[in-house]
Amino acid sequence: MMIPITLLITTLIALALLRLLFIFLIRRWRCSHHHHHYRVPSLDTDSLQSNPLYRRVSTYLSSLPSLDDSDFANLFASRSPNDLTLRPDPNQPILDSFLGASLSWSHHPSDNPPSFVLTLPKRDLRRRILRPYLHHIHSVSDEIDLKRRDLRLFTALDGRWRSVPFTHPSTIETVAMDPDLKTRVKSDLESFLKSRQYYHRLGRVWKRSYLFHGPSGTGKSSFVAAMARFLNYDVYDFDLGRDGGDLKSLLIGTTPRSLILVEDLDRYLTDHRFPELLNFMDGIVSCCGEERVMVFTVNSRDGIDPAMLRPGRVDSHVYFPMCDFTAFKSLASSYLGVKDHKLYPQVEEVFSAGASLSPAEVGEILIANRGSPSRAIKTVISAGRASARIGGGRRLSDGSVTAAAVEEAEEATVCGEGPPALREIKKLYGLLKMRGGSRKEGLPDSGSLENPS
Repeated sequence: MMIPITLLITTLIALALLRLLFIFLIRRWRCSHHHHHYRVPSLDTDSLQSNPLYRRVSTYLSSLPSLDDSDFANLFASRSPNDLTLRPDPNQPILDSFLGASLSWSHHPSDNPPSFVLTLPKRDLRRRILRPYLHHIHSVSDEIDLKRRDLRLFTALDGRWRSVPFTHPSTIETVAMDPDLKTRVKSDLESFLKSRQYYHRLGRVWKRSYLFHGPSGTGKSSFVAAMARFLNYDVYDFDLGRDGGDLKSLLIGTTPRSLILVEDLDRYLTDHRFPELLNFMDGIVSCCGEERVMVFTVNSRDGIDPAMLRPGRVDSHVYFPMCDFTAFKSLASSYLGVKDHKLYPQVEEVFSAGASLSPAEVGEILIANRGSPSRAIKTVISAGRASARIGGGRRLSDGSVTAAAVEEAEEATVCGEGPPALREIKKLYGLLKMRGGSRKEGLPDSGSLENPS
């Protein structure tokens, strides 16, 4: 008896479906017996308190490279258009690995309360990797949160810290200074950030201190701002002239992950303040907090008691020199977008001949002439020649070099270099004459030629 073809096809299809169902049940049974599942709810239903681990897991998963390879993920923009965040889509597995173990996460926002589920092979549970893995999640999420947070600038008013957003744009990359020195300082900061256990093993407080010394306008304050952004530390600005006897209480009021800044330290080294400053730099109170960087700035180390500069109070000395040709090229690249120019040999010759211009002065000239790179470079050449001719370290900030630069620019105009450079130098000279007059009358210096800080 012949079996109808339709019945045969139906039977084959049914057998195939039964086979798939059997395979599915076997896999589910094997998964339930060979894997363990951990749920991380967003809410503790007993105490009705939020679960901090839920947020940490969410932050951690958004950083995993495997999320980029997921079939589907949610994309969010943060404060900055360039700061984009990926978050897992519901029921899409996110793969991870830790200490050789393969793990996976899934997000279940429809649960009550919403939760993440961690799936871990039972063979890896025997290796006891769960707790180290959770510690790893804590560490990574803390680091991500630290980078995302807004920095603050603290100043003391009436004995209490007040803060405003710290928005200084300087970065390690944009500061004009010797590339080798910049690399060494950056490496030193990176090493400090990773040295908590090392400092503790030595029995030392996890902090580091720097002395920035060099003439005014050489970029000390701007580099402090760049350090704060690189470390992602808040800045506490100590005004020793105003804060007086409150230094100890103010220092205790600072927080970890902060940069303690004391500018123009040499202005406050009087006999009655000297012991107080020593305690501030290395006393018992200065050791009441960790993960801090202290920065002191001076125009010159001459005349400072060696006891104040010894290791422990000052761990690293960084000198900020006047502008040279290398620094000029960096400034021209940042301010003018110029990598090379036909006038560069003349600029190099001027600096080799002893031009005494600070990076702040060169930067001001470049800003004033940013519409014409050639005019900007010619103006720097004129000011540099004038400063080299006058000598003695007198710079644009006292007006003398600018006056000489005007005369040289007038000579250049006769030689066919054109009047725009002359006009710009005269404009700058007029501004500096006004500043000089204000100082003679006892008015505060506006500091317009200092690097912004």
